[in-house]
Amino acid sequence: MKVIIAEKPSVARDIADVLDIKTKKKGYIEGRGCAITWAFGHLVTLQEPGEYDPALKRWSLDTLPFVPEQFKLTLIKNRGVADQFAVIETLCRQADEIICATDAGREGELIFRYILAQANCEDKPIRRLWLNSLTPDAIQEAFKDLKDGHDYDPLYAAARCRSESDWIVGLNATRYYTVRHGRIGGGNDRVLWSIGRVQTPVLAMIVERDDTILQFTPEPFWELATRYREVVFKYTGKRFEKPEKAQALLDKLLEQPFVVAKIAGKEKKEQPPQLFDLTTLQREVNKAQGLSAADTLAATQNLYEKKLVTYPRTDSRYLSQDMKPRIPKIMAQLKAIRPEEIAPLNLAKLPFSKRIIDDSKVTDHHAIIPTGIKPQNLNGNDQLVYDMITTQFIAAFYPVCVKNITTVDGVSNQVKFQAKGTQVVEPGWTALFDKKKQAQDAADDQALPAFAQGETGPHAPYLHEGKTKPPNHFTENSLLGAMEAAGKFVEDDTLREALKERGIGTPATRAAIIETLLNRNYIRREKKQLRCTDMGRCLIALIRDPLLKSPEMTGEWEEKLKQIERSQLEPDAFMTGITGYIRNLIQQSSADQLDPGRWGNCPRCGKEVVKGNRAYGCSGWKEGCTYVLEPECKGLELTARQIQLLLQQRILPNPVKIEDEPRLLILSTQGLPMDLRPPSAERQQKEKKTDQA
Repeated sequence: MKVIIAEKPSVARDIADVLDIKTKKKGYIEGRGCAITWAFGHLVTLQEPGEYDPALKRWSLDTLPFVPEQFKLTLIKNRGVADQFAVIETLCRQADEIICATDAGREGELIFRYILAQANCEDKPIRRLWLNSLTPDAIQEAFKDLKDGHDYDPLYAAARCRSESDWIVGLNATRYYTVRHGRIGGGNDRVLWSIGRVQTPVLAMIVERDDTILQFTPEPFWELATRYREVVFKYTGKRFEKPEKAQALLDKLLEQPFVVAKIAGKEKKEQPPQLFDLTTLQREVNKAQGLSAADTLAATQNLYEKKLVTYPRTDSRYLSQDMKPRIPKIMAQLKAIRPEEIAPLNLAKLPFSKRIIDDSKVTDHHAIIPTGIKPQNLNGNDQLVYDMITTQFIAAFYPVCVKNITTVDGVSNQVKFQAKGTQVVEPGWTALFDKKKQAQDAADDQALPAFAQGETGPHAPYLHEGKTKPPNHFTENSLLGAMEAAGKFVEDDTLREALKERGIGTPATRAAIIETLLNRNYIRREKKQLRCTDMGRCLIALIRDPLLKSPEMTGEWEEKLKQIERSQLEPDAFMTGITGYIRNLIQQSSADQLDPGRWGNCPRCGKEVVKGNRAYGCSGWKEGCTYVLEPECKGLELTARQIQLLLQQRILPNPVKIEDEPRLLILSTQGLPMDLRPPSAERQQKEKKTDQA
């Protein structure tokens, strides 16, 4: 008997329909010598420490770090899991062959292999059903192309390493920081400080961004421009930091004529957008409609299960060569719902450029595209996401947008100015996008009247005074981009592709990471923005180990997991590195005591801090570091010991009174004092409920 294991009941039913298997039993469907059963996502997980040794149920620094010699599995303690697993276990033991039909990716492989291990059926013959879509045609084609299940052993090895490394880092670091710092606010209740291999660097990015904004000092600047024939010409030099220099240049222009020195035009071609991977889809939906990454993933998963789009959890924006013959068929089906948009396309000669078809850029799954099946009665989010996927897909095959860019150089009394104008010649793919976006693009483009080289006339020069601005708070759009590029803020598509190997998390997990930080009250939503809470700031101040907060280090770990997938790195080598890291973290953190013989390191450049006549400053001042810590802070006169605590440990362990309120004093990521509400487990729960209401 063949046993097919799907990831969820709905997928099992889809497969049963295609294979014409109809006899429904408790927990499976059977017929034609085959049984199709299902999981509920993860059924099996790694055991907790207390299951290895009852003494480990008690959280203690003496038992850290705890790394099992051999990881053990257990069933997830959710309703219905034990009963369904019993069905799967019985079927697997009767099976001659087991077919893995879980999601075609790292986590899907882990779900299947953990089930086999828990059922003691790892020696059974296994084959792999690799689905990019749940349409009947796609399922039939996948069954014709079943793979040997052991071809995916490297994928399983990477998934297992991800699972075990998250357990090692998360469990040990969470226990360590909770036991050591759980009562840092002075309360009776212990705060649970949740640490994660991926979530903590993401939190650190948000805290650092918020600190930068909060402690940003605007600096004035002046820009020179002139208005000639109702067109604004900007000075080609740099803006001025001092008003006297700006005014002196402006005075040179008064009563002087303006001369058009040069006119140049060039044609600019804007390529159609690339197809969506999951992260880009989440970013675009968040930017355009404000949907969270989690809501976008949920909607895309719904569309996938309704057979309307292909597999959602992909990191590729390309299609493989074998998709070429299918695309005209999909376009022809879409014509029923998008006739006006499909009409300009020649379906017999679609432009399959390298921006669309590239086998070298497709790994487990190709880009997210519609299947061509007509949608019926979609809800708000599902309809919105479906429309964006479909529009992006059609636009990818549209002609380029052609613009004429005109540059006019002008001069007045040897001071050079320039104006640029844009005219859309052929809208191409941009015609598909909504009027609001087109209006915004039009507003960004300045239309120029006809100028003649050498013409001259009066003009109105002026100074514009402005102030420097801090960076923007993270939105889910910008945070997803930063996670994808391991903390580097990159918009260029080519550079983003190169950095994907070192991204934080995966397309499948990034939305969950953001939701985890929200649920643990480390960050909060404020309209479209994501901002840290006092709890989040406090946790980042407590963590001294830079690697635990480092996006680059987490990105390196993710790259190594991908190397394991490609059989380029041994799993044992990766796990040895993770185990060594956590042992070193616990050892160094435990030995991290106050050094009374020094003040501490500069939070900005790392050099030693020295005591001056009135304040404490960086010893690297000759190299340009301007860091200073004043002893008078928030109405307090800090003691020498408090200065040492702040500079060496970034936080005072006991609350201080500020305006008759107990406050926790920390040094921000920018090195400036900041007071927070003392952390409290009770308040953490109350605030979490308030944010969710």
